[in-house]
Amino acid sequence: MDQHIAEAIGRPDLIRLDDRLVCLRFETMKVVSALAAVRHLLDTGVVRRGDTLLDSSSGIYAYALALACHRHGMRCHIVGSTTVDRTLRTQLAVLGATLDRMEPCEDLKLDQKRRVERVHEILAEHPEYHWMRQYHDDIHYLGYRAVAERIRRAVGGDGGALTLVGGVGSGASTGALARYLREDSPDVELVGVQPFGSVTFGAEHVADPEIIIAGIGSSIPFGNVSHASYDTLHWISFDAALAGSVDLLRRHAVFAGLSTGAGYLAARWERAQAPERTVLFIAADTGHRYVDGVYARHREAAAVNSLTPRQVTGRAELALPWSRMRWNRAPGVRPTHRTRSSVSHE
Repeated sequence: MDQHIAEAIGRPDLIRLDDRLVCLRFETMKVVSALAAVRHLLDTGVVRRGDTLLDSSSGIYAYALALACHRHGMRCHIVGSTTVDRTLRTQLAVLGATLDRMEPCEDLKLDQKRRVERVHEILAEHPEYHWMRQYHDDIHYLGYRAVAERIRRAVGGDGGALTLVGGVGSGASTGALARYLREDSPDVELVGVQPFGSVTFGAEHVADPEIIIAGIGSSIPFGNVSHASYDTLHWISFDAALAGSVDLLRRHAVFAGLSTGAGYLAARWERAQAPERTVLFIAADTGHRYVDGVYARHREAAAVNSLTPRQVTGRAELALPWSRMRWNRAPGVRPTHRTRSSVSHE
């Protein structure tokens, strides 16, 4: 029996969509990393019960950290993006978290810059606060070991190799799962999903007229992204991700966020290219935040079978609505075109 709701919320479901396509569905994925990170900080004496934990968030991590603080008797202070909606603001308030919400801003880069500046202002006023640094501190990898073990037990007996697909975001979920799964199976392939406009893998020069998908892209570098873990990258536009989200709900009844729609689209493609491999994609959250912006537009969604990625060999060739490139576990944002045999595994 769980001792706190956060433990139940953080436990994912594994849903087989067909013989070689599996969905790893979370209610709120970052609860996994926040719970383990806070527990580790307490166990190692870095923080004590009653201390205040501080971080910046575009939404999901704010809720996750508030739950982890509630579970462990900590105080929570969030510098929130304009994307923190009314429902989440209300939950944070009832949970006792403090929210500094940035003023509306159409420029994501400016929004992230302002949030970081505000974090530093708060730390100057309250040096006793602990900054969680979800984008840069790899303690956020720790919670995914148990998830990797569950995937290994559930999918490992299928025969054939595994391909893991997920939005990159802070880098913790996909990077950690690949690291832990490769301890036993070094042939696990990692496919990262990015929005156009994100700097993480060098697509800042291609703008999406709709939006940078919150949670899987960034306008600033993130220290938790291990570029050398990724075999392949997909850049997917808002419109293509919308089509994926709608098809996932219509075809498989899985109601999930926009980043999941992008991951589902990429996973379907990878599944078709390598029918001998099992492809597992991450659904990081539910679709409730996306009802008005995504699901209400379901009638304009393109048929997923009509969408194919542009195959590119360099970032200069990237183009909307969907591009795919082999990354070959290259470091940084300068991929080389090596053969798989020349690349060492983690």
